[in-house]
Amino acid sequence: MKTQLFTILFFSLFYINGQVYTFQTKENGKTVTHRILIDDSYLVETQFLSNPPQFILTRGGFYSKEGKEISINFEFNSNFEKDSLKNLKINWSKNWGKVSKAPKDLNGKWLMAGRVTDQGERRRDTSRPRKTMKFLLNGYFQWTAFNTETFQFFGSGGGFYTTENGKYTEHIQYFSRDNNRVGAVLPFNYSLKGSDWHHQGYSSKGDPMYEIWSMRIQ
Repeated sequence: MKTQLFTILFFSLFYINGQVYTFQTKENGKTVTHRILIDDSYLVETQFLSNPPQFILTRGGFYSKEGKEISINFEFNSNFEKDSLKNLKINWSKNWGKVSKAPKDLNGKWLMAGRVTDQGERRRDTSRPRKTMKFLLNGYFQWTAFNTETFQFFGSGGGFYTTENGKYTEHIQYFSRDNNRVGAVLPFNYSLKGSDWHHQGYSSKGDPMYEIWSMRIQ
């Protein structure tokens, strides 16, 4: 009875608080890192190599659970042309190692909502199928560009981040468009204005940028 109670309590906390997990597998003599970001409704798994850096795949979407079984309905799957997967069932495993850091500012799922230019704010409709989303959770981040209707995948990158005194800094550990970007450290200024996250600095290509991200409701 105590074991059952512990299991129920563990999984309740697991899904309410959200966590970041990692585990490794061996494929063709290479060590593949699997990173999982999961909150109370959404899960993203990304696979990549660290040495030498290589992006393998990413997939994510809303999920439901029954016991240890997690059923995911993907919004994106970078490997879709090869595996045709739009949904997947996985089981939580004790081999998943929790790597979550202390909760950080900006935790949540954010949608690209616009930019600020010399002419002022230029907003976009975040309800449209073509989305760019940033998922930030306990010190880790991932951005992904995708289309929920056509299932097109446009790119993704991620790693870990820090926030301190209005400074948001990304440390890139994988990047689907260019493996050579891995290791880059990108500092930005940030502020929260209502439900918007204002994000200002320079892109990975060195171009100036001022973006507005809005918290995703669903």
